[in-house]
Amino acid sequence: MSQAANSPNLTCRRLDGKDYGITNNQFDRRAVNIVKQINQAGFDAYLVGGCIRDLLLGLPPKDFDIATNARPEEVAGLFRNCRLIGRRFRLAHIHFGRDIIEVATFRASPDQEQRTDAHGHVLEDNHYGHIEDDVVRRDFTVNALYYDVRSGEILDYLNVMDDIEAKRIAMIGDPEARYTEDPVRMLRAARFAAKLNMTIEPKTQAAIAQCRDGIKAVPAARLFDEAQKLFMGGYGERCFASLQEHDLFTALFPDTASVFEHQQEDYARYAQELVRIALANTDQRIAEGRPVTIAFLLAAILWPVYQLAYQGLFEERDNWHAAMHEAVDVVHLAAAERLSIPVRLRGMIREIWTLQARFDLAGRSTRKMQSLLSHPRFRAAYDFLLIRHGAGEPLDALVDWWTALQQDNDLMPSHDEKPRPKKRRSRGGRKRRGDR
Repeated sequence: MSQAANSPNLTCRRLDGKDYGITNNQFDRRAVNIVKQINQAGFDAYLVGGCIRDLLLGLPPKDFDIATNARPEEVAGLFRNCRLIGRRFRLAHIHFGRDIIEVATFRASPDQEQRTDAHGHVLEDNHYGHIEDDVVRRDFTVNALYYDVRSGEILDYLNVMDDIEAKRIAMIGDPEARYTEDPVRMLRAARFAAKLNMTIEPKTQAAIAQCRDGIKAVPAARLFDEAQKLFMGGYGERCFASLQEHDLFTALFPDTASVFEHQQEDYARYAQELVRIALANTDQRIAEGRPVTIAFLLAAILWPVYQLAYQGLFEERDNWHAAMHEAVDVVHLAAAERLSIPVRLRGMIREIWTLQARFDLAGRSTRKMQSLLSHPRFRAAYDFLLIRHGAGEPLDALVDWWTALQQDNDLMPSHDEKPRPKKRRSRGGRKRRGDR
């Protein structure tokens, strides 16, 4: 980045988008129309950030964000489908069914001392300014390009094109200060490096080592949202490698990271391979347009921790069923200190884990096998069994049996245990006296 990021006198290079294969038609039509409508109301507005960056890199853009000098209330007055959100920084969200296009007012440095918490994290940032102010308030240079719908030009204030050509992730401003303001930027740096196949420039990378402990103070709900962006974007395996490279994986999953350093090297390698295979499997499913859920990935990431917890509790309780469910609770409770996993997803993780035992227990019982095959989580649990096998667990017989059983119903045993007699109930569905 040849121009100082905090320079008060930025020079704008206006580049013809056509020279880079970028025209209005490359962007979401709804986003372009929003920009035009804001312009027609007498305000400046631009497409900004990732959508321009991705087009320059030959990637399909997913988010079409807009920056403007109109205040949030003024934007809301232009669009009936607009909702204002956010406390730290007020944003306008324009809704199109499930799709949302975000409109942000140009940000500026505060005129007075920022409101921060005890860790230095910014709590309130509603300070509006001009486009030059907004440029230096963005996080990384690759996210600081603006596109003018009216002229078809790309606005580059920080020689961003140089960083894109060099495939370099560089922080705007002092990295340590920017990470202290918002520690999640460290996770974003790792994610962008993985997604864009770029390297983090030395100063931006070195500051991570000094600031990574700040992630501990980030709300667990926000870290869960960031985990979804890391692992559910179709490049989760690369994000996993990037997080490990910069020692950031432990900030999200400290217990799993500890298992990666387990004294039994075989188990440590197994744990890492299990996570890698699960992420690679999810990336492939996303590429093929198949459904995915982060619950499956969380089940894989936390499984090595669960196994150790189960073994320890089983030795104490000598009751596998009680130890199994207690271990699930212990792992979920510990994970919640960093990630706020929704109750629904915790239930899915529990089912995927506990169904692993039923693959073995079903034996040759027709009733038990049919019950397992009809379970709503069977397919996820079966895929999880395959991942465990791929990571090195000796499950050849189980995998072969359950794979063949799904393909050939004739393998289902014809003889089975006698069905249990149903309890008789009185009319009206009430239990007879003495029943519990």
